[in-house]
Amino acid sequence: MTRLVLVRHGESRATVERFVGGPRSCTGLTDYGRAQAEALKSRLLLEKNIDASAIFSSGFPRAIETATILSPAIGSLPLSIDPGWGEHDPGPDCDGMTYDAFISQFGPPRWDGDPHDVVYPGGETIAEFHDRVMETLRRTVREHEGGTLVVSCHAGVIDAVMRNTLQMHQTGRFELSTLNTSLTELVHVQGSKWRLVRYNDAAHLAHLVNSSSQKA
Repeated sequence: MTRLVLVRHGESRATVERFVGGPRSCTGLTDYGRAQAEALKSRLLLEKNIDASAIFSSGFPRAIETATILSPAIGSLPLSIDPGWGEHDPGPDCDGMTYDAFISQFGPPRWDGDPHDVVYPGGETIAEFHDRVMETLRRTVREHEGGTLVVSCHAGVIDAVMRNTLQMHQTGRFELSTLNTSLTELVHVQGSKWRLVRYNDAAHLAHLVNSSSQKA
């Protein structure tokens, strides 16, 4: 069986600065995002329960930074960058837009409608995004069957993996809210059968304080 551990990246500058941080405009982690990744690293060093046979990251700087911080705690293997693990691509016209500008021009994005609807003009539909993520997942498992695979990725990617491996609807019906640097773990049993071990495990963040959010 193949063990898959998905790690959402730490807090990103795109989220804090409120812009659409796609593959062209991502500027990496905030200081707090790096602190979150360090907290997970310390937890993994203490628990010693993830000995990776391969470590992957999307091509986004926020995911690469997170993986680089975690690497010493899970085997210090070479990091494999795979764009297939990237977040929903908003396309070149929307990538980097502020949230306010996007909503002013296109209205609030709908994530619970028809997966073939256009959310980002010129970008991936939800269906196209899910297809890309699942093809990447199948290829990765096929090439590393029987291993422990750690992937530094994104909330949307984890949502896509969960919805598809658990054979749920691609949109609507329920909502996932995956925390920064949380662990989601699945085991590939056989064929299209997966076992969910844990979702959104962020125990290492319990006592972490974001000093930038504290008022004097």
